[in-house]
Amino acid sequence: MSDSPIRVFIVEDQPAILKAQVKILSSAKELDIIGSAMSGEAALESIPADADVILCDIGLPGIDGIEVTRQIKARQPKTEVLIFTIFEEEKKVLGAVRAGAAGYLLKGAERGVIISAIQDVHAGGSVIQPSLARMLMEHFKIDGAFRHADPSLEPLECPLTKREVEILQVISRGLSNAEAAGVLDLSRATVRTHLEHIYEKLEVSNRVEAVTEGIRHGLIDL
Repeated sequence: MSDSPIRVFIVEDQPAILKAQVKILSSAKELDIIGSAMSGEAALESIPADADVILCDIGLPGIDGIEVTRQIKARQPKTEVLIFTIFEEEKKVLGAVRAGAAGYLLKGAERGVIISAIQDVHAGGSVIQPSLARMLMEHFKIDGAFRHADPSLEPLECPLTKREVEILQVISRGLSNAEAAGVLDLSRATVRTHLEHIYEKLEVSNRVEAVTEGIRHGLIDL
């Protein structure tokens, strides 16, 4: 991967929050803050074609973060989007993921967490936090110490291997590719390859959807 700073564009409608984000991230040598916007409309007009990662508030007035994500991914598929949200908006996160977001961060996340998340999605990973897994379980009304499959689902045509199930369970806890590799004593490249196989078998395109399907198929026990 190139040693050049990651080109980041920030979209946030609250002036104080935007100012704070720009300030704390501008000092990171790993990043290059190339611009910002305070609305979805302004963002769509001003995000450069060579932006690497967009930090986007989900609760924008007018064109919201979900629609910004959808339009940016349609015209700039290589640009990754990280959604910023507050706890009360978490149920909107799945909409953003379906629109193409690589993950989400809760507002107020520490500087190091934000930088690591930007680096992870820029490297081809996704960002999922443990609270999302809990929200998914509530969404599917799954109770008890162990989660059981949706009985209406057909069995997987190509079941996941033991190692793939293990990786799916680890990422459901919010670990990055690098962290999962460390926990499982694997290389980061091996984890990524396993994730690609998991996505193919579950017929999903990203980590959050994989966790959702893993819960529905009874593959994740948290």
